[in-house]
Amino acid sequence: MSKVKDVQIGSIGLDTRVFRSRTWDRLKFEVEYGLSRGTTANSFIIEGDKIALIDPPGESFTDIFLSALDQRIPLNSLDYVILGHVNPNRSNTINKLLEKAPNVTFITSNTGAKSLQTIFENTYPDTVTKNSLNIIAVKNDYELDLGKNHILEFITTPNPRYPDQLLTFDRASQIFYTDKLFSAHVCGDQILDEGWKIYQEDRRYYFDCVIAPYATQVIKALEKISPKNPHIYATSHGPLVRYGLTELTGLYRQWLETQQNQTLNVALIYASAYGNTTVLANAIARGITKAGVRVESINAEFASSEEIKTAIQLCDGFIFGSPTLGGHAPTQIQSALGITLANADTNKLTGVFGSFGWSGEAIDLLESKFKDGGYRFGFETIRVKFKPTEAILKTCEEAGTDFAQALKKRKKALKPKESADNSLSARTEQALGRLVGSLCIVTTQTEELKGAMVASWVSQATFNPPGLTIAVAKERAIESLLPIGSKFVLNILEEGKHIELMKQFLKPFAPGEDRFANIEWESAENGCPILSSALAYVECEVNKRLECGDHWVLYSIAKNGKLLSDTGLTAVHYRKSGTHY
Repeated sequence: MSKVKDVQIGSIGLDTRVFRSRTWDRLKFEVEYGLSRGTTANSFIIEGDKIALIDPPGESFTDIFLSALDQRIPLNSLDYVILGHVNPNRSNTINKLLEKAPNVTFITSNTGAKSLQTIFENTYPDTVTKNSLNIIAVKNDYELDLGKNHILEFITTPNPRYPDQLLTFDRASQIFYTDKLFSAHVCGDQILDEGWKIYQEDRRYYFDCVIAPYATQVIKALEKISPKNPHIYATSHGPLVRYGLTELTGLYRQWLETQQNQTLNVALIYASAYGNTTVLANAIARGITKAGVRVESINAEFASSEEIKTAIQLCDGFIFGSPTLGGHAPTQIQSALGITLANADTNKLTGVFGSFGWSGEAIDLLESKFKDGGYRFGFETIRVKFKPTEAILKTCEEAGTDFAQALKKRKKALKPKESADNSLSARTEQALGRLVGSLCIVTTQTEELKGAMVASWVSQATFNPPGLTIAVAKERAIESLLPIGSKFVLNILEEGKHIELMKQFLKPFAPGEDRFANIEWESAENGCPILSSALAYVECEVNKRLECGDHWVLYSIAKNGKLLSDTGLTAVHYRKSGTHY
């Protein structure tokens, strides 16, 4: 049964409170993250001589948030509303707030100010007519004195996804309001991150989904944060970061450096009218980065012509995404297309995606221009009508992974072949290859999404509780379906009956293709597929994940299992080299 939404209030510093709008259900805007661990939308009140509200939540929490806030701080007493970023989802909360506090002043970046004005002119014209919005637009760094020593410093940290991002630092409390940075989509009772390591996987997952494609810009943002020596990161989602602040900052630098050091690079150029194309772009970017290829995401609405030209010249492949507006691609996409056709070598891999309401001419335009130009496509063009579903986003992620793998294969093909020798590394590879493993099929299902993969790097790890480990390559499509807490079935194959299953699950699948077509299976108690011709199966739950080079090692607890054949023997995988399966 779903838990009721609520607002948790707590003191986090001098004259400072957090209002945590919480739900244990996954909200509709979280579909792109693929998890179901709930969410917390964090808002903050600073009470100096003037009162400032930082980051009111989206429309899912509008009424309960404003009710909770009004009981603590009369809404008409608010002086400032500070917006770390502007999006339509927050506009309903802001509009209702303006009914009680019509003279409040908004502080946002210059880009955010333009977006806020446009949103209200289009969605709430009556509000704009009654009261023109009072906005302080921050172009560069700016300070605001609330009194009682609360001097707020505002720092612009734009990136392609959040071109209007504005961070806030309070000198009195030493709290840094970091907007999306260091966040996690997880709901719980902890306001701060006591026992911070238990949230590390959630923060890493959020980083991979939201932050990784903007490594260059986020590195610059960290350079602005570190000199302030903050005591707390007040994030927009999840527990606030205090106890693990130093460690998490170091991990962010490590993860960002890993992204920057990838030898292959994809330029992902897009524009978005209602946010749908952006969501698709993020899913594709995640698929690329998980395969070990760097992404440079470029929002054509805010990027300069020179920036696009440089990215196209330096990339190994490029992908374009566009909405369709009035039967055409946005002007910015058309300009970026012209720059690309004039500067991109035809041997570079390309791809096209986009969303539309009634027609998709912009997608057709991009596809035809690149085909006519002689470019090779890394995945089938993705056309999405209206808002993308979770299944569509998984397809986009797989398309991104396929694109990255195609780049890596081409690079490997162009690399001069090395002759085999009796070197230390060659001898080590041969010895490592003599390790054998049971041939298994890992299967999982989460709502409408199913996944499967062949696994032979499987081993029992503990007796009590009964546990096992499985190594999953980062670029596997199933990897994002196996976070901590997820369920799966380990289908152990039988010698002599495993060939057909191996052929089925080893063949390349197109993004979104059904892995279980023409395969007999039934649902286990945990809802995941049991393959009917398996020797045995074990129902498991992921307990821990350890990042190990190009793989994740999953430690999982065996919850249930059954032997399906009393006389069969386990199929075994024999290798000759330790460098590949």
